[in-house]
Amino acid sequence: MTIVGFGPKLQRMVEYSKDLDRAFHALSDGTRRAILDRLARGPQSVSALAHPFDATLSAIHQHIQVLEASGLVDTEKVGRVRQCRISRKAVAQVEGWLRARRMLWEERFDALGAMLEEDGNA
Repeated sequence: MTIVGFGPKLQRMVEYSKDLDRAFHALSDGTRRAILDRLARGPQSVSALAHPFDATLSAIHQHIQVLEASGLVDTEKVGRVRQCRISRKAVAQVEGWLRARRMLWEERFDALGAMLEEDGNA
């Protein structure tokens, strides 16, 4: 999507926001988070990922498609087997966003603590 009249910086911000939206949508489902937990141990085939779940292979494949569309997972067909692995770039992007929010809240809580301490000593 191109935003008319705005520069490349705004374009990157819009794309970054869309990437995060897709990632958080993918992370909103417990099965997809469990798939990512399994992939954190290393690449696996779709059938290996499906094994512990009480779901059809087709359902697991749909979850993997959502993870792939979000950028959190990369897949590659090797022969007849589809291998899945975590995309470090997308995970780093989500981590960066969360880290920035955490730092902001820590600063605010520190300021609140200092203010409460100051009020308590007055």
